Amino acid sequence: MSGKTSATTGQGDWGYQRYFQRHLLTGTVFLLILGWSVVDLGISPQLFLSGLPHFFNLVREMFPPNWEVLASGKVLWSVLETLSMAFVGTFLGAILSFLLALFAANNLALSKMVRETARGIMAAERALPTLVLILLLVVMIGLGPFSGMICIAIGSVGSLGKLFAEAIETVDPKPIESLESVGANKIQVIRFAVLPQVLPSLIANTLYRFDINLRVALFLGVVGGGGIGFDLHLAMSLFKYADALAITAVIFIMVWLAEKISDYLRKMVIGREVLQ
Repeated sequence: MSGKTSATTGQGDWGYQRYFQRHLLTGTVFLLILGWSVVDLGISPQLFLSGLPHFFNLVREMFPPNWEVLASGKVLWSVLETLSMAFVGTFLGAILSFLLALFAANNLALSKMVRETARGIMAAERALPTLVLILLLVVMIGLGPFSGMICIAIGSVGSLGKLFAEAIETVDPKPIESLESVGANKIQVIRFAVLPQVLPSLIANTLYRFDINLRVALFLGVVGGGGIGFDLHLAMSLFKYADALAITAVIFIMVWLAEKISDYLRKMVIGREVLQ
């Protein structure tokens, strides 16, 4: 009995040793990268703690918020501008993403070259930082919400296109085969066999992307895209901290309401899909 126990213990020790040896290199590389990153970033808890008094001084200067900045209506107009950027940009991005996804999906692609080209375009877009894209568009088009909207539309293609393509690849192939057997063309197959199956997923993912794009629109305002993000940046640059707090409160309410409405619509779409 003791012999069996010692043999089992020996096998267990050998198993732990093999596990340790197998992950030693990975763990060492991870710790080296983590250590180098900490040193390179100059992470210092002392520096953070020493900066807290400046933060509290800034908060003190923000109160009470200057609600009069909302009286002119300019901030509310900027809210509508930001919402429009996110809404139109997401809508155009979803259309472009769906068209690319049709060429990128394995079960619908016309050829391997077409599929890889479509996937390459989406991958290239995902690799392009939003900041670089908006700077290029500002040079091309100029400052303003139009540049921001184009940036959001292009920036949605990479992620939405991939999600749409994956949704198309998981559809039931039987309706597609049935339509193709009676001589239906590609457009008819997409319209009557693919779109009804993937539409709930497309809508849900598009609504989720709208939540992301609304926050992107706020960032774009800081770098010249217009909207309420620009108003916040301007108030902070002019040291009008009370105005900045009032604008921040408006931004918080806008994002919160948009997220709640988006969640409600997403639940409706997903619930309808389950019922079907």
